[in-house]
Amino acid sequence: MATPSVTDALRSQLTYEPVPLKFGTSGRRGKVVDLTQLEIYTNVLAEIRYLQSLALQDGGIKSGDDFYFAYDLRPSSTVYVEEGRGGLCQAVEQALKDGGMHPINLGAIPTPALTYYALKHGKGSIMVTGSHIPFDRNGYKLNTSKGELLKKDEQPINNNVEVVREELLSQPFAESLFNQQGMLHSAPSNLPPVAAEGRAAYIQRYADFFKGETLEGKKLLVYQHSAVGRDVLVEILQTLGAAVVTAGRSDTFVPIDTEAIDQPQLDTVQNLYDSTGQTFDAVVSTDGDSDRPLILAPEDGKLRFFGGDLLGMTVAEFLGADSVVVPISTNDAIDRGSLASVTEPKTKIGSPYVIAGMQHALSKGRHRVCGWEANGGFLTGSEIERNGNLLTALPTRDAVLPLLCALFAACNRGITLPQLFATLPKRSSRAALIRNFPRPTSMKILARFSPPESAMQEVLYQSDHVIAYDSTHAQLEVTDSPAKNLGQIRQELETVFTAEYGFSSIARLNYTDGVRIIFANGDVAHFRPSGNADELRIYAVADKQERADAIAAQGVAEPNGLLRQLQRLV
Repeated sequence: MATPSVTDALRSQLTYEPVPLKFGTSGRRGKVVDLTQLEIYTNVLAEIRYLQSLALQDGGIKSGDDFYFAYDLRPSSTVYVEEGRGGLCQAVEQALKDGGMHPINLGAIPTPALTYYALKHGKGSIMVTGSHIPFDRNGYKLNTSKGELLKKDEQPINNNVEVVREELLSQPFAESLFNQQGMLHSAPSNLPPVAAEGRAAYIQRYADFFKGETLEGKKLLVYQHSAVGRDVLVEILQTLGAAVVTAGRSDTFVPIDTEAIDQPQLDTVQNLYDSTGQTFDAVVSTDGDSDRPLILAPEDGKLRFFGGDLLGMTVAEFLGADSVVVPISTNDAIDRGSLASVTEPKTKIGSPYVIAGMQHALSKGRHRVCGWEANGGFLTGSEIERNGNLLTALPTRDAVLPLLCALFAACNRGITLPQLFATLPKRSSRAALIRNFPRPTSMKILARFSPPESAMQEVLYQSDHVIAYDSTHAQLEVTDSPAKNLGQIRQELETVFTAEYGFSSIARLNYTDGVRIIFANGDVAHFRPSGNADELRIYAVADKQERADAIAAQGVAEPNGLLRQLQRLV
């Protein structure tokens, strides 16, 4: 390779094709092989400039301020890995310094622990994490000084990114911080010393809120795997009086998606439980960055998994919420029980949408506002007082609060966890996904089965006509041509979701996010692409768990499951 001249621009010397990072459902994610330090630096520097342009009351930051960062246990978060990639935190730190900020390393702690500490101090923060997605991916999530980025922030940030990208790529190679592989010339390995205050404050948050109550007498198994909060969770549970046994600790990263946990993962947990030779009140865990909970409890000798959407309902009831915000993928049991009257309109899937919904609820004068997702991540949009103890708002996904609330709810009532969940309306859910499913194909499937007019968000099929509603549930006029098109969509979907698979006729379609099919017998099958990875997901709801499990299993079956059949249609 020829030696670059002094005036050659960086772009002319790169030996790879850059792959721009994109926003997903929440945060930025990409394949580790594409995550050069140049790409991370470009995006972080652009986002810092954006935050510096905002007023402080809108989440802005000031040059020279402290700026917190933390990371999960994926190797690429902090060390250099195969193919000369990794070192994401080192790129983040460099971008923060060059953006005029004072980076403070809070270490390997849960995403909500970082966010809580940063918000408490009115500062911005970045969590380097790939969350639950496969090991070959990673990314990061930036928070303003007021909370998570919202969807309205994405386009101005993307505009900033293009400006910064051009600045960096146009810079003479000899002056650039980056080499021909897009990595920092200096290849820094050390990070600033870890400030332990972030971890300690998170533990104290729950010790304070549950002061006066105890989990004494409860015996819990903590499945640790590679979750960044695996030791923090143990310490919090022990602080609150529970007896804790740990199992399954792993030095190899284990991607656990609490929304679409599969049977092999459940079998792993069951085997760990059985191998202890002991009995426990529950098994608890989290995903990789510890913002999504996992909870199972023994019933008739076998562990039973309780989905995050049902978990959220028990938490909202325990906290006495007067307003709850959930995405469209959530189990519709919420519409049939005590929370129906305080449930806000369903949102698109992703914490930014739930947060926007909580902000709207607060603007209407609600006082005890919370939200959650089907993955179990629980968000509080307002302060919540209980037994004289105050829980400050934490408008980001948290795994610890829902686990503790469910355990205390059962403990205080003297019942088991299965008995606690049995108090909810009898609706069961399950989610599953196909990995490595090309996003362009997913989008073609959505386009194929979407309504002819974008304003149509819900379609109701009557015996002799079709009714359509917009996002405010206002009825829309449906003329002959759209009605015919909607009839064709229903007919084509019914060639896949057939009586052979146990489906009745299609009664409704909802397009809030993806395609949610509600059948005449009450079954639900909802498909949508993931916002963070090349995955196509299916969410199932039914009156019995066995039926929900069957729909999800039929959805992802190979090679002729429901999602593959939809793929063949496009």
